Amino acid sequence: MKIVILDDQTLNPGDNPWTGLDGPDELVIHPRTSREEILERASSAEILVTNKAVLDAEILAQLPRLKFIAVTATGYNVVDVNASRQRGIPVSNVPSYGTDTVAQYAMALILELCHHVGDHADSVAKGVWAASKDWTYWKCPQIELRGLTLGIVGFGRIGQRVGELGHAFGMRILYATEPPYYPVNYPASLVSIETLFSEADIVTLHCSLDKSNFEFINKALLQKMKPTAFLINAARGQLIKEQDLADALRDGVLAGAALDVLSSEPPSKDNPLLSAPHCTITPHMAWASLAARRRIVQTTVANIKAFLSGAPINVVNPPTP
Repeated sequence: MKIVILDDQTLNPGDNPWTGLDGPDELVIHPRTSREEILERASSAEILVTNKAVLDAEILAQLPRLKFIAVTATGYNVVDVNASRQRGIPVSNVPSYGTDTVAQYAMALILELCHHVGDHADSVAKGVWAASKDWTYWKCPQIELRGLTLGIVGFGRIGQRVGELGHAFGMRILYATEPPYYPVNYPASLVSIETLFSEADIVTLHCSLDKSNFEFINKALLQKMKPTAFLINAARGQLIKEQDLADALRDGVLAGAALDVLSSEPPSKDNPLLSAPHCTITPHMAWASLAARRRIVQTTVANIKAFLSGAPINVVNPPTP
């Protein structure tokens, strides 16, 4: 059985091999695949592994040999799961590889907005401290988290872990999410999204993206925030209407934002957030610790082996009853 990995570069830049897929199956690995290259590379594959290469209904209709799709991520919007289901093609994902690493990164973004450690270290390297008349200085207000309110949008595995970390810092935890709700061992209050945005000192996004919440963070919702509040996004860029956020930052509607995701990646040069004030942007790297990437490979290998054994696991498009 032929296995084709369409976009391996970001998952395995050389430190995370596909151990476990060695064997009689033919394995072909591509660092990255453009849409124009998908059909040529996938036409003879029975198993496709994808991260960002889009397998929509048009593409799937032209892959008659395809029997299984493994998505090397938790989100699976790159695959038309309904078209796959109609073809009897199971689609499996990696449901929980990034809980700890993404939660840790969200806290890093929060702490960066509170302290700007990198900026201060850079100023010391440039000689500012050596030239100072005082034994200390700071270039921006230093913010203590204890006693502040952390609002979490999306209270699944990652959101709950962020809440646990926030609670450890002494923060009050609010959350807004869709059912089901999961019990946690720290105080956390379910509130409406409007209440969360108006009461939180820091809002952090950990929800999945769907049609109901596309660009739901817009001018009206941002205007509910405190002028001292921060917005964190380590989920999906399309949750935010980017021009509205850029305008809000320029107008002082909120104090700052730290984003690991944007609506298109890599971003276009005219993305308004690239030039917005008080906006820290990192290149969608919250997921990318070696430990997390190893879990992705291990789980994807397990998904493929389970399919080959006749009992697929982590299937996101089970047959309709």
